[in-house]
Amino acid sequence: MAILEILEVPDPRLKTVSTPVTRFDEGLKTLVSDMFETMYAAHGIGLAAIQVGEPIRLLVIDLQEEDMDAEPEECHDHGGEKHFHRPVKNDPRVFVNPEILDPSDDLKTYQEGCLSVPEIYADVDRPARCRVRWQDLDGKTHEEDMEGMMAVCIQHEMDHLEGILFIDHLSRLKRQMALKKLEKIRKAA
Repeated sequence: MAILEILEVPDPRLKTVSTPVTRFDEGLKTLVSDMFETMYAAHGIGLAAIQVGEPIRLLVIDLQEEDMDAEPEECHDHGGEKHFHRPVKNDPRVFVNPEILDPSDDLKTYQEGCLSVPEIYADVDRPARCRVRWQDLDGKTHEEDMEGMMAVCIQHEMDHLEGILFIDHLSRLKRQMALKKLEKIRKAA
């Protein structure tokens, strides 16, 4: 497994419309493993293949919830202070050639961020529920109704497959403000 480079705006490859996956082979499985490792290292919950430079219709998601049944574990922050947190319960999911079949008419607003637009967050309206069809790593087709954070995340990641970033859903003024803020953050770093 390897940590891959995550493309960031204004990289033009992020505007690429991804092509369908046609080969379900070891190369695809390796890419998925690398995408999960990359996403976890960047503390993300979703990653589309185009974000690591692969223009194929593939995405990975893990909403990673704290395991409330587990005992809290001690950890140290970078300042050496002790604190406790519960271990994370991973639920890694792979979506090959995903498509939205039936988005709801009612919208829900969520504050979104993106590994390709680091440290920028904005409210985006999306359908509150959707039915999704996709293939797994063996090419088998699945369908599921999704809502809440999973519906938001899958729609956000599927936008990447069409060359759309979450900031593209903002007004021109808000998008320009977000990009200027990102530029300032980069200059300060």
